[in-house]
Amino acid sequence: MLLDTLSTKAFTARRLVESGMLAPTRPDRLARVVKALREWGPTIAGGYAASAARFPDATALIDDHGELTFGELHRRTNALAHAWSEDGIVEGDAVAILCRNHRGFVEALVATSKLGAHALLLNTAFSAPQLAGVCASEAPRAIVYDEEFAGLVDACAEGRARYVAWTQSASAPSSAGVALEQLVERGDPCEVSPPQSRGRIVILTSGTTGAPKGAHRKEPKTLDPAAALLSKIPLRARGRTLIAAPLFHSWALAHFVLAIGLSSTLVLCRRFDPEDTLRAIDEHGVTALVVVPVMLQRILECGPKVVRKYDTGSLRVIAASGSTLPGELATRVMDTFGDVLYNLYGSTEVAWATVATPADLRAAPGTAGRPPRGTTVRLYDADDQEVAPGATGRIFVGNDLVFDGYTSGDDKPAIDGLVSSGDIGHFDEEGRLFVDGRDDEMIVSGGENVFPREVEDTISALEGVADVAAIGVDDARFGQRLRAFVVRSKGSTLSESDVKEHVKANLARFKVPRDVVFVDELPRNATGKVLKRELAEPSAARARTR
Repeated sequence: MLLDTLSTKAFTARRLVESGMLAPTRPDRLARVVKALREWGPTIAGGYAASAARFPDATALIDDHGELTFGELHRRTNALAHAWSEDGIVEGDAVAILCRNHRGFVEALVATSKLGAHALLLNTAFSAPQLAGVCASEAPRAIVYDEEFAGLVDACAEGRARYVAWTQSASAPSSAGVALEQLVERGDPCEVSPPQSRGRIVILTSGTTGAPKGAHRKEPKTLDPAAALLSKIPLRARGRTLIAAPLFHSWALAHFVLAIGLSSTLVLCRRFDPEDTLRAIDEHGVTALVVVPVMLQRILECGPKVVRKYDTGSLRVIAASGSTLPGELATRVMDTFGDVLYNLYGSTEVAWATVATPADLRAAPGTAGRPPRGTTVRLYDADDQEVAPGATGRIFVGNDLVFDGYTSGDDKPAIDGLVSSGDIGHFDEEGRLFVDGRDDEMIVSGGENVFPREVEDTISALEGVADVAAIGVDDARFGQRLRAFVVRSKGSTLSESDVKEHVKANLARFKVPRDVVFVDELPRNATGKVLKRELAEPSAARARTR
């Protein structure tokens, strides 16, 4: 045990030095960094306090309202934390955050960390009833939101303090609540006393198959998890990270936390636009782009002429996660931007499970990769027995970031200390994981197990297909069959028989969809996951186009 601990610490130190996180610093600044980390630990508050001590005048954040230095952001979040404290928000309270990607989200999250309060991250795509349901179950003391969501918030804000994080002008007052900028102006920018206990971040599940649930996520006790991820994804200190994925999602949040530790500059845009993303990469010399796969698809849809207008040569990492990354899409992204694509597989509950490097994605397109150090991934059958090598099984994961359970008191299935990801998968001969689909999506067709993911990947490789999803439907003869929903590429004349013949030529006959429905677009949530429950509605089967 001692040798394992020493080995882990040596690994962590080596990776942090390689990344530039640990580097020579002026003695006076080093003393302030050490003090900040001693008082705050490896928390969001501690990260920004340390970066402010080390790089006070360096740019910490660029958003639609301009730039903030680390020193400015540290003082502003001190002021916000003091103002909230005066308003009665204290250690252990929950603060709900309903914001797009901008400084208001970041400052609210840092201020809650400084107070020892819990941050409840709300999905900006939620409806008013969903928001009301989440707030009723999680009971936040206050809610921070962008002015555009004022109407949605009305249903859940009664009895709670309301703060507006974003208006058209950063300092413009809002009739819907007190502007965060007003609190920053009134609050004391002096240092905040560290709380007795660290706050938690509550991340909501995506709700693709049911009601969203809150998942407790503690802030890490050590830098070991960061070092493990840095060993797979080569992010470097003082880089520029454009987080296009929504910050309320665990994937974007992980990169936000890594950027803090690396003292990197965050580049944020409130709304994703593919060409604006290319423009921002060029304008700001972005070194890392954090996306969900559908964003990559939309960028490539701009076409080679538009992509070549912008200099993207600064990119060293394109980090994708949050939904399925088809092998064909991964190959096209690397052919366009170089071998800088990294695909992470995980979930809200288990954080990360595996990472596929560019070499993995070239050798085995569609793979989810291998587990980083400190993470264990095993596959189990229906009887909770580990499956034989190469066999398909339920995916279970263990690491230092596995969630503490749902805020409702429920939990995910667990075996041998590992938590279910909710997916089915298999390992290839090289130890690379492939995710075959959700364990509740598998259908039995004519006595054979069929996973929609395999059929989706096959159809996505067909010329003329822009997007695809498949679901199981009842069938009088076979018990169940697949129904495929296909979005044609612009100008495509692809037919139902073309799709079926392509699947028949590449997979077993029982995997050929019974129906192929052409639609204008697939219903997706804010993180790019297909909302299959909407596809299962009768109206979706009739939604043909052209």
